[in-house]
Amino acid sequence: MRSSTCVRKAETNKMGSHNSPNRPPPREDNFDEELFEDNGMDGHNFDRDDDFPDEFVHVEEIVDDDDAERMDNDMESDEEGAAGSESQDNEETEPIRDDAVLTFKEHSGPVFCGSFHPTEPLAVTGSEDDTAYVWKTSTGEVVFKSDGHSDTIIAASFSYDGSYLATGDLGGFLQVFRLSEAFKRVWHFNIGDMTWMEWHRASNVLMAGSESGEVYFWRIPSGDCKVLQGHNSKAECASLTADAKKIAVGYADGSVTLWDIKTTTSVLGIPPNSPHGHTEGVLSVSTDPEGSLFVSGGSDGLLVISSSAGPLGRIDVRDPVETVAFSPATDALKLVATGTLQGKITIWDISRQSPRCECKDDELSGVTKVLWTRDLTLLAATLDGSVKVFEGRTGQLKSTLLGHRREIYDIQMHKNGELLLTTSED
Repeated sequence: MRSSTCVRKAETNKMGSHNSPNRPPPREDNFDEELFEDNGMDGHNFDRDDDFPDEFVHVEEIVDDDDAERMDNDMESDEEGAAGSESQDNEETEPIRDDAVLTFKEHSGPVFCGSFHPTEPLAVTGSEDDTAYVWKTSTGEVVFKSDGHSDTIIAASFSYDGSYLATGDLGGFLQVFRLSEAFKRVWHFNIGDMTWMEWHRASNVLMAGSESGEVYFWRIPSGDCKVLQGHNSKAECASLTADAKKIAVGYADGSVTLWDIKTTTSVLGIPPNSPHGHTEGVLSVSTDPEGSLFVSGGSDGLLVISSSAGPLGRIDVRDPVETVAFSPATDALKLVATGTLQGKITIWDISRQSPRCECKDDELSGVTKVLWTRDLTLLAATLDGSVKVFEGRTGQLKSTLLGHRREIYDIQMHKNGELLLTTSED
């Protein structure tokens, strides 16, 4: 059975895309040069000459014998568990209708990620089948197939201006292709096990987090590199601040750090088990699209609200916070949505640090990702393969989008607000 990716028409009022922050800063011709000024390269431990390096630094992951043996044992256990539950996992429920305008079915395994090209009618999707496809959103015709990966692709996206395509897999192998040269590969790198990858939203700088805790920044295509040093805890998630010059990173040990990208120094650190910090791992981070606030959601069921000056408060959501997102900026409201795998979506008034409303739906399944639109509509991807559309101010259910037969892993909206892309286990 082929795995599917669905493209749907957005509802009326052109639900504008919002992956926090809402409005990118104006493009500056020297934005990436500013981030990569030489005085910011002292924040990592690369050996280099006094002049700025012409090539990226190669980092090789070393696995000792004990770690390798544990990994083998873990893989065997996973395989045994998978075999025992295979019949249950393969069960699929046919939706009562299909709201997709197009379904892409070339992948042969679960599809974990997808994104739109910023200006061309193209999308890219990455899969457990170790491939990424670029395809036309109007017809599903394949434009490019990415080769070279030997592990599940968990990130695939176009740069802010659409000049480049980046793909990254679980094993930490990343590739960048230049679209104007028929998707010629212009750069590649391996960081060891990778947790996330995305483009900087105002320059051709690629960012990625690692299992060992380091966060990498590469200027493309030169490969000039910066590293935010880790502390032996997985860099689980991250979000750029409104000015795109800092990044909030959440770690598996429960710590949260706000970093200055230019200087590679910590602006703020919230250690685990501190009075206003997390007690368990951080699962999601979101930044205020217009200010200095950021929030982090953890497996401890806590939502921590912070500014660059320090943590401001902590809310008990009660269930692990799988996904969190700031709403677009408005004059009157500063809202944050949280979603849990237990099927609970709450809209929080951040100024009051209290719930504004809870999204109500008797059929709401576990939530994998929430996404705001510019008109304060909230979209929620779920474990049952549906997308729930709520009025973000009241939590009222507006509609349900169907088409998938299994859980949805990623949901993205085109910046024109007219197309919605979902990727799934099916």
